[in-house]
Amino acid sequence: MKFTSVCKPGLGALPAIALAATFAASVSAEGDENAAWDRAERRAEATVRAMTPAEKTILTHGVMAMPPTTTPPDAVPGAGYIPGIPRLGVPALKETDASLGVAYAAGLRNDNATALPSGLAMASTWDADLVETAGRMIGGEARAKGYNVMLAGGVNLMRDPRNGRNFEYFGEDPLLAGTLVGHAIRGVQSNRIIATIKHLALNGQENGRHFADVQISEGNARESDLLAFQIGIEIGQPGSVMCAYNRVNGHQACSSDWLLNRVLKQDWGYKGFVMSDWGAVPDLQAAMNGLDQQSGEQLDTEVFFADKLAAAAANSPAWARRLDDMNKRILTAIYANGLESHPAQPGGAIDYEANAAIAEDAARQGIVLLRNRDNILPLAKSARTILVVGGLASTGVLSGGGSSQVIGEGGPAAAIPLGGTGPFAAFARMNYHRSSPLAAIQAMAPQATVRFRNGRSVAEAAAAAGKADIVIVFANQWSGEGFDHADLTLPEGQDALIAAVAGANPNTVVVLQTGGPVAMPWLDRTAAVIQAWYPGIRGGQAIASVLFGETNPSGRLPITFPAGEAQLPRVKLDGFDRLEPDFIGRKPEGAGPLPVDYDIEGSDIGYRWNARQGHKALFPFGFGLSYTTFETGGLRVDGKTASFTVRNTGNRDGTTVVQVYLTQTPRGRQQRLVGFARVALKAGEVRSLSVPIEPRTIAEFEGGRWQIDKGRHAFALGASAEDLSAEVPVDLAARRWK
Repeated sequence: MKFTSVCKPGLGALPAIALAATFAASVSAEGDENAAWDRAERRAEATVRAMTPAEKTILTHGVMAMPPTTTPPDAVPGAGYIPGIPRLGVPALKETDASLGVAYAAGLRNDNATALPSGLAMASTWDADLVETAGRMIGGEARAKGYNVMLAGGVNLMRDPRNGRNFEYFGEDPLLAGTLVGHAIRGVQSNRIIATIKHLALNGQENGRHFADVQISEGNARESDLLAFQIGIEIGQPGSVMCAYNRVNGHQACSSDWLLNRVLKQDWGYKGFVMSDWGAVPDLQAAMNGLDQQSGEQLDTEVFFADKLAAAAANSPAWARRLDDMNKRILTAIYANGLESHPAQPGGAIDYEANAAIAEDAARQGIVLLRNRDNILPLAKSARTILVVGGLASTGVLSGGGSSQVIGEGGPAAAIPLGGTGPFAAFARMNYHRSSPLAAIQAMAPQATVRFRNGRSVAEAAAAAGKADIVIVFANQWSGEGFDHADLTLPEGQDALIAAVAGANPNTVVVLQTGGPVAMPWLDRTAAVIQAWYPGIRGGQAIASVLFGETNPSGRLPITFPAGEAQLPRVKLDGFDRLEPDFIGRKPEGAGPLPVDYDIEGSDIGYRWNARQGHKALFPFGFGLSYTTFETGGLRVDGKTASFTVRNTGNRDGTTVVQVYLTQTPRGRQQRLVGFARVALKAGEVRSLSVPIEPRTIAEFEGGRWQIDKGRHAFALGASAEDLSAEVPVDLAARRWK
């Protein structure tokens, strides 16, 4: 693990003495973690020496622990199960999805779990500590339910806003996403269970994900998606890495010698193990190319990592060494996280009320205020008549679908099937959490008359809107695993509904529950827009809290909202006409590779692409409004640290996110986030801050090394990627490192 920062981004609000203490504690903790991994590795080597040949293929493959498979007696129904080796005290691995909580798994366990807001909602907080607390919470629930592996830690960057799994991840920027996923993993693993980081790598779309072949240069990959993984691994030290379905430069990600052996294990020095995604193993050779464990083996064409692997090891010293290494890596992760000494048992105590409060806090902090004409928000609690329209707001809040689906007590408030056949059709349902925004709004405004219209009739909703003081329209876009969106429009005619309602009442507030960016052709007609994402188990309360000013919105966009598909590197999503048959599914017979050219944008994803092309976003990366105002200035940069002042210039307390961008290098203009700080300020308060600059964000990856060019660089403070202060020039010395 390489330590490259003087403090965690997000801690910049601490005074200098606290920053120094945090730095010392971080270095000490890192040293302790590295020592623990070294001890675990030595112990793993000893265990491998004690294993019989038959025992050496026990940990290398496993099944899905759910019907129609026969579930092992000691398994907990969930994503996966790998038998243990009782003779050697090695526990079975009991796996659950996913990054947003203990997954519902179509109701197999008949229990409940706490649903966090979506990954994009948590990324909008720009708060590493909050994300780590959320990870600690869901990891605790996983452990209490008997799991010791949580498939949490998604960090695929948003290369296309139409990707159906964007909602699970942490946005488009490698520094922000990598930092947050690292802390999420730290939180999960603090429960003495293994977390993963996934899906390595360049898994940027769901349509055609089994045969998409990403074409990208090494430099572009290292400076973008791989940098997010690298930072996440350094901070979180996950026990496992999950490889992806897609190909990378012609090779399956789960059988890529370059990706798994050279980059991950050699260059990054990773000591844990690589597990496959479910149904992503092409053949036995994947083991020699760096894959350590075959997951959900029923979904592959064969079980490669059992008898076939044993036979190869019996006949070849090279394969025998590789098999020993596979076991050593799995055992190292087990020992480093204490799975054998602190076994997880079903039936542990869970404080669901306290956990729901954590989820609600994350939702409140992650809501982004996008528009607020004439400061119509926060709404006065004395409003006389409020009309709520659409979005099943009287029922609950929307949740993203797929393997990350989490459901609370009593099951979903509503579950709308979307059709389909096959064993995973049950996953294709729009589920709503039991947190009604309508009820929460009524509780916030007890003196008001609050009415609801479902929005199925545009004319009816518009007529009712004309009679209300305030209209709040809820608009939803459901996303899930296994599919992408055709475009950026809201589904089911909701754009027309919003336009009609806003035309009837200029005091229309729109609340978006979406899995990513959407177009807003009605934007100029509205009074306010808030992006609530998928807000989790207490989302209704969080939304009402922001609407009525109990919470001052502090969310900032972790992604770019493009002005339209024409601004994207790929106007048409590659392979959109080659849909997969069901939720997981195998590669369709006869489906050849689908080239996907990521060198078009290279490492310039999202706001970087817009800066390169001169595009203006609908809403830029880093954007978000508040009920107060802030002013930043006094930027000083030495190449390692950025110092500046920030002032709350409004009349109420609030929190902002100060962003530091690279804007120029000796090679020309370019834009990259190099540091950030989330800071809470009382009204009128001013504070001086310092944040570390991540050196890899100002470097290029060339010739197998990171390189900072000698010469003039420029930096700027940003309220967003498109709202920058005056540039500060800095002359930097040349630097090269591995």
